[in-house]
Amino acid sequence: MASRVELTTLADGGQPAGRVAAEIAGFVNAARETLALALYDVRLETEAGALVLASLLAAYQRGVRVRLLYNVDHPGPIAVPPPPETRPEAIEALPVETRGIAGIPDLMHHKFCVRDGRDVWTGSMNWTEDSWTRQENVVVRALGADRLAFAFELAFEELWARGTVEGTGTVEPRPVELDEGVTVRPWFTPGHGDALSHRVAKHLGRAHRRIRIASPVLTAGPILGTLVEVVNEHRCDFAGVVDDTQSDDVFRQWSRNGVSAWKIPLLDTIVTVGGLSGKPSTPWSPGAVQDFMHAKVVVADDVSFVGSFNFSRSGERNAENVLEIEDRATADALAAYVDTVRDRYPPATPPAVRVLAEHAGLRPKRQNPDA
Repeated sequence: MASRVELTTLADGGQPAGRVAAEIAGFVNAARETLALALYDVRLETEAGALVLASLLAAYQRGVRVRLLYNVDHPGPIAVPPPPETRPEAIEALPVETRGIAGIPDLMHHKFCVRDGRDVWTGSMNWTEDSWTRQENVVVRALGADRLAFAFELAFEELWARGTVEGTGTVEPRPVELDEGVTVRPWFTPGHGDALSHRVAKHLGRAHRRIRIASPVLTAGPILGTLVEVVNEHRCDFAGVVDDTQSDDVFRQWSRNGVSAWKIPLLDTIVTVGGLSGKPSTPWSPGAVQDFMHAKVVVADDVSFVGSFNFSRSGERNAENVLEIEDRATADALAAYVDTVRDRYPPATPPAVRVLAEHAGLRPKRQNPDA
């Protein structure tokens, strides 16, 4: 079997839940020996979810060893990322092996599945109906990639053995050569969180043709610092999209936290000069629709970074994974996806302008995305 990378991209309202569930079930149904799943948010009580649940149970019944890691705490001061909908009692009632990972000090934020030590499913998509139908997400499948799968299995075993996020993500980001000249380097945090942000920043700083970004928030210092230089100097074709609502929450936290206040003018410049779009998603609350701009993608020339990592300071501390993919076709596809998403939404309101307006009792009007 040739080793290769496949992408699936999702848009808010762009696909039915059943189609996504069928794709997950198809991946699971092909397992013959093992399935190692690390899922931040998993809820399968819906009709579409039942299809995925049935595939997991069928795998277990035919002798596949199924193990499932899930996050059990959300200690953060704001809902970025939003708390999971996972019901631990429902997970623990399954006949498969399970382990809850205490989100202390930070989150088990993975969304990956390793099949038979050969194939990897990863990306930004949680296993919930809102993730499948109301969010922008990217799924990456690396097929026939034994060495890549081995790296993910090592990361899984760290979490399984420890039961906490702290001290995990230490698997070295060694490059894996796939067929047709594609190189993939897996990154894991928190062990390599700082190094990952610097790696992304280095590629952004070296880009000459294009940069495309999709991330709910942008708060990692090395990335902010590099992007300010890139947009001020107009080095290349730059565009992207964030989640406007979640970015608001982050900015308000910065305004209350003097330690991070230095980031405010950086993000303001990136949003204003760079012209980022912003999805006006529904603010998080229990039971509310989760329609966030949830994709996590950076494209710098022909190198792509895609996974569960929000390009944020908190992401550096969570248990996350990112694939660094050197391949022009993959970069073209992801850049086109980011362009499609950003074209749907209005310009992001500059955070500094917004907070000043709110302090004055005003709020800038959003542009109509359909105008």
